[in-house]
Amino acid sequence: MRDDVLIAPSILSADFSKLGAEVEAIDKAGADFIHIDVMDGHFVPNITIGAGVVTSIRKNSNKIFDVHLMIENTDNFVEDFAKAGADIITFHIESAIHAHRTAELIKSFDKKVGVALNPSTSEKEIEYILPYIDMVVIMTVNPGFGGQKFIPLLDKIHNVKKMIDDLEFNIDIQVDGGITSKTAPLAIDAGANILVAGTAVFAGGKENYSKAIANLKSSSFKDAVVNS
Repeated sequence: MRDDVLIAPSILSADFSKLGAEVEAIDKAGADFIHIDVMDGHFVPNITIGAGVVTSIRKNSNKIFDVHLMIENTDNFVEDFAKAGADIITFHIESAIHAHRTAELIKSFDKKVGVALNPSTSEKEIEYILPYIDMVVIMTVNPGFGGQKFIPLLDKIHNVKKMIDDLEFNIDIQVDGGITSKTAPLAIDAGANILVAGTAVFAGGKENYSKAIANLKSSSFKDAVVNS
């Protein structure tokens, strides 16, 4: 078991008919973060939840609420999600007109800042904003839907890690998309320390959540397989 690797189950794969109970279950099963995907049907081709849902499930867990905004006009919604109970608010560099301003806005609510990169976006696009953020989120699927296969952007993860290390910053690297016990070690070996997993955690049912989270943390590089 690797204590330095954090697992953030994505509730996008949870049973929405009993979302509060699902959040409680993954909390008790050992989740480090609760990953909340917010989609607007514009930036990505899907619509999920708003700040009201985050407010309603905040009482179900004291774990870190990791809110991933896959939306346009991010600045218009930061305050709502901050007040709803987000601990980390991530925005996409592709949707940000003034990324530094967005980061400062999130900080003004005493929240941590994440910046996400789509698969086709170069890591160089975020180099200038690293001094102002707490987490880089590297998408290893095209955002919008759960259950997709892992895109092996291992050089990109490694390059982000090197950028951070060279600047001697304390910034987390989260990998989001297609994470399983077979792809997790690839992401970890490349430099990630936080893994988002949806289907890999929720597909086996509540009785298997603990085992699924433990498997992700203990998966070894020798078992790594792309798109398994």
